[in-house]
Amino acid sequence: MEWLSNLENPILRVLIAASIAVLLFGVLARLGLKLLRRLTRPFLFPRELTKKTSAPIGLLVPLLALQVVWTGSSDDIPFIGLLRHVTVLLIIATLTWLGLRAVSAVQQVIVLLNPVDISDNLRARRIQTQTRVLVRTLCVLVIIFGVSSMLMTFPGARQFGASLLASAGLAGLAVGFAARPVLGNLIAGLQIAITQPIRLDDVVIVENEWGRIEEITGTYVVVRIWDSRRLVVPLTYFIENPFQNWTRHSASLLGSVFFWVDYSLPLEPLRRELERLCAEEPGLWDGEVCVLQVTDCNERAMQLRVLASSGDSSRNWDLRCYLRENLLAFINHHHPGSLPRLRANLETRAQPSDAAQHTSEGRFTDLQPPV
Repeated sequence: MEWLSNLENPILRVLIAASIAVLLFGVLARLGLKLLRRLTRPFLFPRELTKKTSAPIGLLVPLLALQVVWTGSSDDIPFIGLLRHVTVLLIIATLTWLGLRAVSAVQQVIVLLNPVDISDNLRARRIQTQTRVLVRTLCVLVIIFGVSSMLMTFPGARQFGASLLASAGLAGLAVGFAARPVLGNLIAGLQIAITQPIRLDDVVIVENEWGRIEEITGTYVVVRIWDSRRLVVPLTYFIENPFQNWTRHSASLLGSVFFWVDYSLPLEPLRRELERLCAEEPGLWDGEVCVLQVTDCNERAMQLRVLASSGDSSRNWDLRCYLRENLLAFINHHHPGSLPRLRANLETRAQPSDAAQHTSEGRFTDLQPPV
């Protein structure tokens, strides 16, 4: 590099040195990353970390080399201070990008180690929920740290920060009140990550809507409703309001089907038919609960309740519809007279002016409404 020092123009000399440094260290960084990807291929975490951070590292190394050139240059070169400052800002921005990508790599490894596409995914959903909420919080902190570091490179920003801290008072209260929703959601996100009242893919009833937790962000939760609509709910809702979680400890669920039937219906054939229907659908019934009970009665009919269990809420819904349809068909086919009836006494009386007519006896009649 002696020929470079022989150049008379210092600006040209610095520009050539900067170009050589960027090209040389850019090529070295690319070769090093390629070798590192090959070495970390058998290992999950190093492989994902290298894959996620390759782009920011490939940019960071040339920027560091460029900053070394600017630092070693004479202060008399025009705009050298501006170039140093801009390069420092780019380095801080790249380091922030690198931190975000590293956090994303950790999240990706945890997701791969705990897949949710299995039958018993309760533990995996709990871990993934904690990971996603904490990763989003950590990303916010990394961005805040990066932006703060960039602002601290400006002398005016440092003075502004000092004066803002010194003049807290009413302005501080106003800013705190304005930031209350953001801070509330941030704290709610940490509470959800730690206590986990909801997890990803949990079945919940929110605002009288049945759905699954599809996404948990830093400020809101997306609930995928059964008809493919999306209900967007603030994070604080799940901390401050009651809601139903059908998969809090287990995905299995007990479903009920109710019938009103006449007192003349024999129950034992219906119980045998219920057991047969459940046994014929092992994909819907989990083999735990299959019960027929008389739960209520009045002057007209009795109420039957069918209880059947399933592995999750979707299967339980299908099982309840299946049992309701087939049990009604069984009653209609084998005991059509045992469906709910409306009973009435019909009685005719003789008119005073009609001596030929006699009072007829009261007759008992069943009026069966259509089903």
